[in-house]
Amino acid sequence: MILHSLDALYERLTQDARYQVAPPGYSLQKVTFKLVLDPEGRLAGIEDARQSTEGRPRPRQVLVPGSTKPSGSGINPCFLWDNSGYMLGFKPDDPKPERTRESFEAFRARHLELEDPIDSAAYSVVCRFLEHWDPGSAREHPVLMDAAATGFGVFQIQGRTSFVHQDPEVRRWWQGQLGGATPGAEGQCLVTGDIAPLARIHDKIRGVKGAQGSGGAIVGFNEDAYESYGKGQSYNAPISEEAAFRYVTALNAILDGPMRERHRLVVGDATIAFWTDRPTPTEDIFVEFASQGSDALDAGEAQDEGKRLRLQAFLRALREGRDAYRALEDDPEGARFFLLGLSPNSARISVRFFEEGTLAHLLDNLRRHHRDIGITPPPASGKRKAEPEFPPFWMLLAQTAREARDIPPILAGPLMRAIVGGHPYPEGLFAAVLRRINADRTINYPRCCVLKGHLNRNLHREVSMSLDPAKLDPAYRLGRLFAALEKTQKDALGEGLNKTIRDAFYSSGSATPGTVFPRLLRTYQHHLAKLEGGLRVNRERLVQEIIGPLEAFPPHLSLPDQGLFAIGYYHQMSDFYTKRNPASPTDSAGDA
Repeated sequence: MILHSLDALYERLTQDARYQVAPPGYSLQKVTFKLVLDPEGRLAGIEDARQSTEGRPRPRQVLVPGSTKPSGSGINPCFLWDNSGYMLGFKPDDPKPERTRESFEAFRARHLELEDPIDSAAYSVVCRFLEHWDPGSAREHPVLMDAAATGFGVFQIQGRTSFVHQDPEVRRWWQGQLGGATPGAEGQCLVTGDIAPLARIHDKIRGVKGAQGSGGAIVGFNEDAYESYGKGQSYNAPISEEAAFRYVTALNAILDGPMRERHRLVVGDATIAFWTDRPTPTEDIFVEFASQGSDALDAGEAQDEGKRLRLQAFLRALREGRDAYRALEDDPEGARFFLLGLSPNSARISVRFFEEGTLAHLLDNLRRHHRDIGITPPPASGKRKAEPEFPPFWMLLAQTAREARDIPPILAGPLMRAIVGGHPYPEGLFAAVLRRINADRTINYPRCCVLKGHLNRNLHREVSMSLDPAKLDPAYRLGRLFAALEKTQKDALGEGLNKTIRDAFYSSGSATPGTVFPRLLRTYQHHLAKLEGGLRVNRERLVQEIIGPLEAFPPHLSLPDQGLFAIGYYHQMSDFYTKRNPASPTDSAGDA
């Protein structure tokens, strides 16, 4: 199903003028330098071919004949393009100079033997250069130490804007070679159903975070244990050469090509490709929304007006439901989306998950997700920016670890599947956030979003968005009580305390309240006595209102109850710092 969807995407991209995709026999490669030759074949210069993006030099995507060399292919020169080792016999800081020299000799021999069959004046210029080039003189060109250190190079003749491989005679010869290629084993293609030559080795998928720079395969067999019925390598999963080229080209266009900016998303260790079966507004903005949440609208204010309007319509659809879907999509029930999660696995690419459905189904699940995790953000202040109404996906995942590199790799894929497919949230997400809270005693907005989502969706325990004074659950009330006791301490001794009761007792108080809270209440009496009259009366009234329904302090709280404890703490503490009408009889802004 994955390959079939990518095959259909390739067909769509060939008809979309916004994107350049490679036709059969060609590939898009990252070109960083070009060898400029004079008409006699002498080297006029080695130039940086990169383009500046956001002030940084980035490789230029160029359509070249052939595809990336498979790993383990030995010395295998490309046609009129390659890395500096093949084209010039030189690599910066080369650990294997003898092999590099052999690579250049193979590159030279291949091109010289084709001069007569190709019969092109431009191609002959390249041959004259290869005949006389001395790899020892490469160090005279500083650009090789920078632009050519990574990426590929191409040939260009001085005074021309096109590259040599784009010469009409060269292209005509290359097309003839493709048509006369010797077909491999034939069989029925699993993607198209046609009887056609089968691909023995599939090209590499590039652009997966953490994978090898040259890419990796998602279809392939390299050990006898994985083969069956005598079918080796990729013949064990028969895909025609044409279908293999089409699905690899389409996926590379998303992950490492012209669609990368709008269709590729990284969450934890998972690299995610998103596309729809036709051009849609959702396809243009989903990745931006997933990576920035509702903050994408603020970032979009500096972008084009059309994109800003699409983002507004998308957020309105999440707030209002199906009645607002039509303002975003012409046919939300008919258009389909595809979400493919990939992660590196040595020289291969592992498929972590694959979700598909209608765009209405996607919007329903996104809306349900934000309803499940939705919690009132704390009030913004001069020191703290407003929290996003719709948190980006990475923000939820980031609550599980101190640094991004420590995020458990098993969480990214299941979290995305839960959000997009409406499945239960991964169990490890809830437990990991509780561990972080106990480690640093920080109970913030995104962490409480994760806790609330787990309690609502996985455990079917209703949790309100904001403070719920009528909720009788002991864990929730104990969290509120802990917040009230801490706020009383701060009001009595000042906000600049080096250590509060949260720093000293939060972990034990949320796990074994029966042991901790009697001690905290004794300390609370001392703090309460230091408050001024009206504030003291209101605070004591609040604490008694919280404690009233509790028959006793539980000896311990389960993990779900510890999550509810944290939410109760968050709700009550947020309420303390929320400005309200001075006439309100509750413990109010005077506490802020």
